[in-house]
Order: sequence, then C-alpha cells, then structure tokens
Amino acid sequence: MIIHSSHVWYQGRFQSVSVRMENGLITEIGCAGKPDIDYGNLRILPGFIDIHCHGAYGFDTDSADPDGLRNWARNIVSEGVTGFLATTITEKKSVLLSAVKNAAEVIKTQVPGKDGAEILGIHFEGPFLNVRYKGAQPEEAIVRPDISEFMEYQNAAANNIRIVTLAPENDEDFRLIRYLDAHGVVASIGHTAASFEQAVNAVKAGAKSFTHTFNAMSPFSHRENGTVGAALRLHDVYSEIICDCRHSTCDAVNIFYTCKDMDHAVMVSDALMCKGYEPGTRFIFGGQPVEIYPDGTAHLTDAENHPLAGSTLKINEGLRRAVETAEVPFEKAIRSCTVNPARLLGMDDRIGLIETGHDADIAVLNDDYSVHQVYCKGIPQL
Repeated sequence: MIIHSSHVWYQGRFQSVSVRMENGLITEIGCAGKPDIDYGNLRILPGFIDIHCHGAYGFDTDSADPDGLRNWARNIVSEGVTGFLATTITEKKSVLLSAVKNAAEVIKTQVPGKDGAEILGIHFEGPFLNVRYKGAQPEEAIVRPDISEFMEYQNAAANNIRIVTLAPENDEDFRLIRYLDAHGVVASIGHTAASFEQAVNAVKAGAKSFTHTFNAMSPFSHRENGTVGAALRLHDVYSEIICDCRHSTCDAVNIFYTCKDMDHAVMVSDALMCKGYEPGTRFIFGGQPVEIYPDGTAHLTDAENHPLAGSTLKINEGLRRAVETAEVPFEKAIRSCTVNPARLLGMDDRIGLIETGHDADIAVLNDDYSVHQVYCKGIPQL
C-alpha cells in the first residue's frame, strides 16, 4: 500500500512524499506511482507511544483481565497510539504478580497489527515509593526498594517490565537502580521526596528518567531545588510530562519543554481505567474511589481536598494542548510522543519514526488533531 500527503513528518519536518508499506514495514519513502490513498493536506505522523498509562474503558492493568487489556489495545488506536506500556499501580504483591503475569500472556499472544496497538511491555509504578508523595498509590502497599522482590515480579512478567518508578532516597546505595541499569530496565525517579542532590546522584547511579515531572515529587524553589529542579536542570535526562494542562499549568508545560532538550522530553497520559467514560463516572482505583471531573481529570473522592489521581487524557489531545495552548514548538512536542519514548525503551530502531525499515505504525491527523486513520504494522485500524 502507498499513502501520500503534502504533510508527512519525515526527517524532522513536513514534506510532500509518498510512503509505501509492505509486510508490516515502511519499505520506501518518496516512491513513484499513484498512491492507493491520498490524504491531501492531512498530517501523517509516526504512531504515538504512551509509556505511562494505567488503563481505559473500564480496565486497569492491576485488574489482570486479559479481555480488558486486549480491548484497551484495540481501542487506544483511536487517539493515534500504536504502542504503549501497561502501567501498574502500587498494590499488595499477589495483585501485582497477577497483573504482570496477565500482561505478559497478552503480550505473547498479540498478533502484530491485527490486535490494535502493540503492548511494548510494562511500566511498574511502585510499590517502591515514598509515602509522603504517594499520590493515588495506596500507602499500606508501599515498600522499600528490594532487588529480590523486583526479580520475583520480573520473572512473573517474563522479563516484560521495561520501566520501574521508584523513590531513590529509599534505595540504599542505589542498589536497585544499579541492578535495573545493569539489566536493561529503566529506573525512573518518581513519587519521591528526594533532594536535588539525591536525584542527581540517582542519575549518576543509573536512573534514566523522571516520572510525570512536577507531580508527586519534591518541588522546586530557589533555595531547595528538589526533584523538580533536577528534572529540569538535567536537560539530557528523559522526563515525562502529562500534557493535559491540569496536572501542570500550560505555562509549566512550556517551561518543561524549554528546559529539556529536543531528545529527552516524553509526553504521557497517566490515564486511568475511567478514560472513555463521561464526567461524574466513579471507579475503584487501587482500592480507592475515583471520580471523573468535568475537565477530564480523575480525583480521589474520599481523600482530603480530593487530590488528582490521574487523567483521561488522549495523546492526540495532549499534542494539541502542548502545541496550541502551551505554545511548545511542534518538533519538540511530536518527538516527545514518538521517537523519544521509543529511544528511552531502546526500540527506536523499529518504532517512533517514519523511516525505511521501521514498523509501519502511522497516525493520520485532521487539522483539529482528531485522528483520521491509524496504521499498526501497515494495517488500517479505523
């Protein structure tokens, strides 16, 4: 199949080219001949990659329901996502073991392109967190970082855990961080009270990323720079950002992208199981009641001041808000939801770019950022 547009995101800019897709791969760019589909002026982009999302459509990763996970993968393409990490929330060990076993089994049985977005692995958010910055994570299940405990989870996950969010100040001598780094797993600093110095030292020990920057971490001030200060100061270290302009103001989103270099900002949704439902809908998340507010955010209803628990953000909408409201340059914004997360996962040799030899994972956007069509491994999804 050959598709064409005057606005194909290729080699860092929009170009008028045709893209040939065969056997799940992009086999030629700029090919001659009449295209099978001409998308006119619509934007053809690499498929989006969401490395931090807990669930959608009534399912969350901890539910350990194979049909729920498969339904999520089939439907998340509606926002242009062609690959994602199923993300856990802190829970007791038996729940987490079931969750990662379920994800591993679904990953093993996925048919490329025919089962929707590719489940690229698991983001293990907790239980190695700091109670002070637990957010929506249940306090009673939080434990100190432990290599043997992580190995138990990774064995159950058939080595599909790609990212672990942890609080480095609780990781004695950064032992778990060093172990993760040595075994090709990303240690991401989050839900943490770490000082600026502790966060920097964790990066020196092997941490590769910061989880949902600004949220659930020690804040920045001009004398106590905190984890936020480290995430912004270390411009060449990966950092996530939730681009709903609710978890952080649009000005904070702009400051974040201004501080991070072109290759290390990563847009995430942090979406919960309530994505796909109307405001006012209530769910149980991590054993706690959560309600969707009119602005699309999800809040803990039984906690004091009803703090944020997560979002219902769609990545295509995150891209729109980053570019149109937060005034982030398009190249920075699009890289943050395509090639940057792919590179963090060590998968940029096959996903995250429209390049010859890469998987034919492509999103076609309308002018208003709504999704016109999606291709997973060259197979149209909508």
